[in-house]
Amino acid sequence: AVVSTQSTGLTGVGMYTSLFEDPADTPAPVKQPTKAERREEKRQEKIERHTLIVERGIARWDPHNDPNATGDAFKTVFVSRINYDTREEKLRREFEEYGYIRRIHMVKSAMDDKPRGYAFIEYETEKGMRGAFKYGDGKKIDGRRVVVDIERGRTVKNWKPRRLGGGLGGSRIGPPEVNITHSGRVDPKQYKEKLEKAEALRLRSLNPDNDEEDGDGERSPSRDRSERRRDDDDRGRRDDRRMNRNDNDSRSRGRGDDRKRDDRDDRRGRDDGRRDDRGRRDDDRGRRDDDRGRRDDDRGRRDDRDDDRRRRDRDDDRYGDRKRDRRGGDDDRERDRKRRDRGEERSEDKGKDYDGLKVKSDDTGVPDQVEIKAE
Repeated sequence: AVVSTQSTGLTGVGMYTSLFEDPADTPAPVKQPTKAERREEKRQEKIERHTLIVERGIARWDPHNDPNATGDAFKTVFVSRINYDTREEKLRREFEEYGYIRRIHMVKSAMDDKPRGYAFIEYETEKGMRGAFKYGDGKKIDGRRVVVDIERGRTVKNWKPRRLGGGLGGSRIGPPEVNITHSGRVDPKQYKEKLEKAEALRLRSLNPDNDEEDGDGERSPSRDRSERRRDDDDRGRRDDRRMNRNDNDSRSRGRGDDRKRDDRDDRRGRDDGRRDDRGRRDDDRGRRDDDRGRRDDDRGRRDDRDDDRRRRDRDDDRYGDRKRDRRGGDDDRERDRKRRDRGEERSEDKGKDYDGLKVKSDDTGVPDQVEIKAE
């Protein structure tokens, strides 16, 4: 309703003051959360959901009764960061140099049966396990360096895997300056220090230094003009430094590109030289092999000639023996024949001599007197 100006004596907006709300009935102001607070609230909700899932998983997780975790835990190593294209046969060939492998279990997804990138290798002896733990860490297999560690599920008390909030993986701890990017095993002490640093950075992001707060936790009024001017000057100096850094980076990048190009040309020249040397060495090796083959052929021919010579000598010896035997037999026969001839001649001569003699003998048959018979 329009208020009469004659009763109030006011004109303009003043005639509507009676319609204003009573300050006692004004509701308290509602504080809206800041962007960082909303982000932290979403993060806490996500953490609560994940914590619930992890608690259920921990309640079901029992490594000692796992049907896939068979064998001796103190002879088993854990291998992670495996290339998804790596096969069990390749993994066996790479780790058999440390000892005889009894069993390899490559973990696969239950939904699509695809490899998860880690496996468990059980050795026959603890010596093989220790060799793989000491020398196998950081080995490059199919373009990726693997991580080799002991099986902690059945050997370390209260151990939890990575999916249940445990593990020693340091690649997803927090910001990039905190994450562990080097290949190989992670020291538990280093992992704990990285976790503490990541938590400190998270708390600092929630309470930044440039967001000044009073004792009750509410924001203070805006800075005065001098502070804003100082901030602007600092921002300008930072921009100048950034521009200078970009210029220097571009110049250094240009020099670096030239240097890389020169290094690439040098490497290419060295590679060509090595390739030529390798070709010459291969040619020399081929010639040496040919010479060795010819020498082997000559040696074989000489051996064949020696065999033929020995065979001929052996045949000659046999022929000579047979000839000597034949000659000896002929000689013996000739000697016997001559001896018979001489015996016959001797008997004839003896008969002729006895024809002119007359032998007288007694009753015993012994000749007593020989008389010459006159012709």
